[in-house]
Amino acid sequence: MQQVTNIASFKQILVQSKQDYQHLLNESGKVVFICGDTGCLASNAALVKRKFDELVQADGLQNKIRILYAGCFGLCSQGPFVKVYPEGTLYRLVKPTDAALIYEKDLKGNGIVESLLFKDATTGAIYKTQDQIPFYTKQKAIAMVDFATIEPDSIDQYMGIGGYEALINVLETMKSEDVIQMALNSGLRGRGGGGYPTGVKWRYARMQGDPEKYLICNLDEGDPGAFMDRAIAERTPHIILEGMMIAAYAIGAIRGFIYVRAEYPTASTRLQTAIDLLREKQLLGENILGTGFSFDVEIRVGAGAFVCGEETALMASIEGKRGMPRSKPPFPAVKGLWGHPTIINNVETFANLPYIFKPGGLAKYQAIGTEKSKGTKVFSLAGKIKNVGLVEVPMGTTLRELIFDIGGGIENNKKFKAIQTGGPSGGCLTEDDLDTPIDFDNLIARGSMMGSGGAIVIDEDNCMVDVARFYLEFICDESCGKCSPCRIGTMRMKEILDKIASGKAEMADLDTLRELAIFIKDASLCGLGQTAPNPVLSTLTKFYDEYKAHIIDKTCPAKVCKDLIKYYINPETCKKCGICAIHCPVNCITGVRGKEAFIINQDACIKCGTCLSSCPFDVIRKV
Repeated sequence: MQQVTNIASFKQILVQSKQDYQHLLNESGKVVFICGDTGCLASNAALVKRKFDELVQADGLQNKIRILYAGCFGLCSQGPFVKVYPEGTLYRLVKPTDAALIYEKDLKGNGIVESLLFKDATTGAIYKTQDQIPFYTKQKAIAMVDFATIEPDSIDQYMGIGGYEALINVLETMKSEDVIQMALNSGLRGRGGGGYPTGVKWRYARMQGDPEKYLICNLDEGDPGAFMDRAIAERTPHIILEGMMIAAYAIGAIRGFIYVRAEYPTASTRLQTAIDLLREKQLLGENILGTGFSFDVEIRVGAGAFVCGEETALMASIEGKRGMPRSKPPFPAVKGLWGHPTIINNVETFANLPYIFKPGGLAKYQAIGTEKSKGTKVFSLAGKIKNVGLVEVPMGTTLRELIFDIGGGIENNKKFKAIQTGGPSGGCLTEDDLDTPIDFDNLIARGSMMGSGGAIVIDEDNCMVDVARFYLEFICDESCGKCSPCRIGTMRMKEILDKIASGKAEMADLDTLRELAIFIKDASLCGLGQTAPNPVLSTLTKFYDEYKAHIIDKTCPAKVCKDLIKYYINPETCKKCGICAIHCPVNCITGVRGKEAFIINQDACIKCGTCLSSCPFDVIRKV
């Protein structure tokens, strides 16, 4: 794309980009998009692309076959993906050794490699294209625009699917007050966890008389199992930057920051590439497109502290201080970065703005979702689920649809037990909650929260005491230590959970656990401590009998807590092969091969389960 200096020339480029993009997909020969997000790259997607490149170059077909990276395809458990245009054929679980087969049969021969098409694990149905797969049919792409068929580093392809049309609409037809009012009218609520109305937050910042205002994009995604913001940044970095420019215009910000955790190098690199390109084309900086609007963005890399997801701790980190929260008020919209008004929104919030602010976008957005929660929500669906991945669903979609229709149901056909939403700040929802429409208020009313979008599915083999311990251990590690309720109180809660898991607790400990939880919620300085007890309170309420079994019966119903289980070899069915004894890491299994059944010394057993997994005859039980 050439350099542009005014809106009229930029609009011409947008039209040309759309034409070029359609030509790329439909008229320029074969185009191959390979999933290039972190998950697929970890599964050898780079080697897949390299193999395709070698084959194309060897035959001199660079003008007829193009091999490109795309972003996340969503269905992460089936990656790496390869999507071939113009037919739109989607191949999954592609290995480097599969590249030659696809190349010969599809790219050169116009056939299909049926063995690599998506096969539904439940019905056995085989699907050729992405839009046929049940995982995608109930989704609605807004933040996950266009489901991974553009190059992350290409501004031309982003404009080819309508990118930057919203920014032009704002700069050409709207005043800053109009932008704020449209944000209010849209019903957009912050997708970072709190669900605060975006337009209200912007209006507070705009009202401040200080001419020096800042805008921050929070990409410090730290919930266990959450990867929504990373995936958006890796697949379409320009959608974040366009959203930030719209927000900056609304509040009068002169400078923006994207706060990226250090564990996200691919996202950081692609965002920086996009920023450099925008500066080169004079779409960031002074007097953008001759409109008088000036705004620039830079990336700040955080060290991966979970507490820096809290807005005041995040700002302290950007300022070069230790990432610790401060008390509020004053709120950042009044006094934020370096004492100036500052707006902080997360990645997904910014990614919604281009959809809303395109001509005609507001009415379409208002028609999606529920009365108080408009639009869509991106979830990272993980845990004991068949279709692990990234999903974007309209608000109002039920948990049952999310887990069983989109997620494909529970892995290995186990029984559904719970889904933990909201990460360490959320809670567990059970079978009784499956028909609950997903939105901010409904999940809170059911004892959990939406949070940033983590959704961990739990099955019958999970112990809920162990789940609560996991989240408390995470919180104890991530507490900044500034306030004693969080620093000390969460550690005391974890100690009680440890007692319960080891069978050493008494029923009175549950009362103490509840009292501590309530105190920590009321007295902690920031959102980390205020929500830290939620997983414990949630599991206590909905799985009280499981806690009681640990304390009174000294058993773990799910057979997870090591101190409450043992491994037992059935002497009547033991094959006397000694395989379990060979694999035992502590030599606690004795017997004579071929002559007598083997026995586990319970005093020496470390409960590692190696004997169970190594026995080929299924004669060892966990009891």
